[in-house]
Amino acid sequence: MKITYIAHSGFLAELEHTILLFDYYQGEVPELPGDKKLYVFASHRHPDHFNPEIFQLAKDREQVWYVLSHDIWKSRVPEEWKARTVHLKPGTEWEHEGVGVQTLRSTDEGVAFLVQAEGKTLYHAGDLNDWRWEGEPENWNRQMEEKFHRYIEPLRGKHMDAAFVPLDPRQEKNYALGLDYFLSLADPLAPLSGADKIYPMHCWDKYAVIDRWLAEHPDSPYRERIVRIRKRGEVFW
Repeated sequence: MKITYIAHSGFLAELEHTILLFDYYQGEVPELPGDKKLYVFASHRHPDHFNPEIFQLAKDREQVWYVLSHDIWKSRVPEEWKARTVHLKPGTEWEHEGVGVQTLRSTDEGVAFLVQAEGKTLYHAGDLNDWRWEGEPENWNRQMEEKFHRYIEPLRGKHMDAAFVPLDPRQEKNYALGLDYFLSLADPLAPLSGADKIYPMHCWDKYAVIDRWLAEHPDSPYRERIVRIRKRGEVFW
């Protein structure tokens, strides 16, 4: 499986017969093989996760489908591509030609995606994260923590080949709350539990936040699973 980091929360996963594009909003999309099925995902309508330019990818492709969160207005979808577009609510399962999608509720807008294709399982969080902020009322932050723990619970004990998880430096001391709890969902007695590779995202091009996490977690058993992203366009295998 080939993973290309595009920008922010945008990633491209290329399998033998299938390409999965998540949350593109800016950056350069690499040339896509024309003989593979393309599934384009958008987790919610925020402009750093959904860009209508994704519909330009459908030009000259016969095998392309769009998997969008329910909060993205149907009017944003060009008429000619509405038949190839689905809008999914949280807690939905959808299957198409061997590609299975399960959605989780987000603590922000839209959904998170758990995708199965060609024997691989990928998780893209969108904005499902523990969004606790300095200066917010204690009650608000406590409710955010409770919602996040509840919404992400379906991932407990699951095996994922790749997971794309927010690590946002704007949260200051709270920057790693979501990632740390995501890691805690792995079953310590099951070596394959959790994600084989974890790609921090939503970093706003401030990739030093990944090094910060590694420095602050020297004894974490999951250190080797964290992918060090350095720049847009990086490719990982």
